[in-house]
Order: sequence, then C-alpha cells, then structure tokens
Amino acid sequence: MDTIFALATAFGKAGVAVVRVSGPQAFHACAALAGTTPAPGRTALRKLYAKDGTYLDQALVLAFAAGHSFTGETVVEFQCHGAPAIISALLAELGTQPGLRLADPGEFTRRAMENGCLDLAQVEGLADLIDAETEAQRKQALRVFSGELGKKTENWRANLVRAAALLEATIDFADEDVPEDVSDEVLNLIEGTLLSLTAEIAGSAAAERVRTGFEVAIVGAPNVGKSTLLNALAGREAAITSEFAGTTRDVIEVRMDLAGLPVTILDTAGLRETTDFVEGIGIERAKQRAAQADLRVFLGGADDVELRPEPHDIVLRPKIDTDDGLSNGISGQTGHGVSQLVARISETLAAQASGAGLATRARHRQAMDRAVADLQAAISTVRIGPDMYDLAAENLRNAIRTLETLVGRIDVETVLDEIFSSFCLGK
Repeated sequence: MDTIFALATAFGKAGVAVVRVSGPQAFHACAALAGTTPAPGRTALRKLYAKDGTYLDQALVLAFAAGHSFTGETVVEFQCHGAPAIISALLAELGTQPGLRLADPGEFTRRAMENGCLDLAQVEGLADLIDAETEAQRKQALRVFSGELGKKTENWRANLVRAAALLEATIDFADEDVPEDVSDEVLNLIEGTLLSLTAEIAGSAAAERVRTGFEVAIVGAPNVGKSTLLNALAGREAAITSEFAGTTRDVIEVRMDLAGLPVTILDTAGLRETTDFVEGIGIERAKQRAAQADLRVFLGGADDVELRPEPHDIVLRPKIDTDDGLSNGISGQTGHGVSQLVARISETLAAQASGAGLATRARHRQAMDRAVADLQAAISTVRIGPDMYDLAAENLRNAIRTLETLVGRIDVETVLDEIFSSFCLGK
C-alpha cells in the first residue's frame, strides 16, 4: 500500500500547520527529514532538512505505531509553522521520497474505515462534525462519530441473528429432541427490534434537519414588511425594501444560528393575484418554499394569503410601529417584537429537534424502512406456523443484510466515493 501525505489543516497563513503521513514508509520519511523518528507515542522537536541539505523548518514531530493511529497504520505528523511557503516546501520534499504520494480527498478516513478503526456511520458522523456550524450540529455529529448508531445497529443485528438461529434450528432438527415452539421468543426478539427501528425512523426527519438546517419562511401579502423583518433578523440589509408592493421577486435566504440550531430564514414574494409574469413566478416559488418549510411566520391575518397556517406556525400583526394598539405584533422597522419572535422560532424548532435520532441521512432511513418491511413480513410468516419458518428466516436474513449497510459491512461501494469526496485532502 502506498504511503500517503497531506496537509491536515487549512492552507494559509497560521501559527501552526499539521502535515500528516500515513503508511508503511511513514517512519522512513520522518527519518529522511528529521534525522531520527521519535519513539511511537512520543513527541520530539526536530529540525527538518531537504535532501540537498536545505533547512526547511523546525517542527514538533509525533509518531504513532500501526494500530494506535487514526488510520490504523504507521503515522507521523509534523506540526510546523503555518507559513504557506514552509508548507509548500515540506509537501514538495515529501513528494520526492520513494513510495510516497499526495493523498486523495478523504483517503485518510477511508483507510481508517478499511482498517476497522471506523464504521461507515462514524465516517459520516466525522464528515458532519467537520461541517458543523452550530452547537446542535456538533452534538449530533459527535454522537454518530462516537459510534452510537453502530452500537444500536449491532444490537438490532444480534437480536435478529438470534431469532433466525432459533428458526433455523427448528427447521434443521425437526425430527430430533429440539423444542419446536420457539415462536414466542422469536416474536419477542423481532417485535422489540421493530419497535426500536420504528422509533429511530420517527426521529430521522428531525435528525436530518439538524444536520442540514431548518427552514423558516416569512409569508404574507405584498408590502407588509417581510423584507424589513428579514433584515432585522439578519442584522444587515439582506433584502431590498421599498414602499412599492412586489419588490421581492425571488426567495431570499439568510443562514442563522438560533439557540444552537442551524436555521435558514426565507423572505418570499408577497402573495397576491398579479398579471406580471416575473412576479407570478416569484409568487409560485414563494408558495412552494413556504409549503416545504419547517415553520412559517405569517405577517397579517391568515385570510390575507392563500396559504393556511399549521398549528405550530406563527401569525403576527405587521408594522406595529404604525398602530400601537394592536397586540401580537411586530415591526422590523423599530425592532418591536423581534426578540420575542426569535425566542418563539427557537422554542418551536427546539421542540422539533428534541425528537432527533441517530439516523441523519436519507440512506439511513431508507435502509431502516426496508428492514422494517422485512421484519413485518417475518412476523406475519412466523405466526402462520413452523411450516413457514424457512421463509421467516429468509426475511430475517434480508433485514440483517440491510441493517449491515448502515455501518458499511456490505454493499456500500456505491456510496463510498460520494462520501469520501466531501472530505479535504488531510482527512
């Protein structure tokens, strides 16, 4: 296997940069640059030199023996000064050494999975952790990266393997002194797994929203202050405002962190009948995005627009600065009610996020849905009687294989390239 190297920190001017080397030639590469390699598990301050004797930099060198590193391979890390010129020179020198090459995107993490240090769900959790922008995303990604989904999947698998073994023992030893009525224990194992799977599926939508972000749409008739409110929430002029109706023609998005949750606020075109072709397109887009949003903030009465509020939506009286006698109002112009609106949005979305599970991606939910279908079929078949146990066992084997795709044991080549291509070179 090739020995790979890459910059593990962001390229650019910084106090420290980390260059990682992984593979069988890692210690040799270190000795070529630093003269000697620190004992595995130890660190040492070393001066680094090129082959021609050119002094490159002074770096803190860390050595990891195979089986005790992130990738599971022999690894050396150089913590050098973060000047772009130093980084470029060090990478160029590593590239001249035999058996070394620049890593592909995500190759360090892929090797960690192939060497059994991470399962596929942990790899996805690591990708989410690197991309985390808010506290909720960080916490959720850490749960997946720590292996919680893998542990839960292994528990499901163990229960189903036990159930399948009971059925197959009954089939194989039907004529011998083996109890034939295993249906109660088998059904308990399957139904317990099915209940846990169903609960995880129920929390997958919220988990995926925490990962990708919630959407909150501001909707209402033209000229009720939607864009002004968006600007007030964003703290900047994100949308054009004017006294003329129909100014907003497209959906304007502002990404925010509300109470640790990733939230995109959508300013939509005013909803009204119009003969203006371009405005009409904007109105249709507004309706579509508002309908798909996790929460809608209606400015004006619910009867003023075609959309109807859901029970959890927020309905406010707009432009309260022009009529102080109205309650439940808001003004993006003066800021009246804006902090209360932020609190209500945060509380509503936090309630939705509270049910988030560990399945954060569509492929997780789809695999679990397929497993649920197999388990439901197995339950129905077991209840028919021992003559159908062979079919029930096959249903259980299908469910087990499907669940194993969650952690990358089988049949995941189609998703590996997509997953690892999202990583940077040093990961």
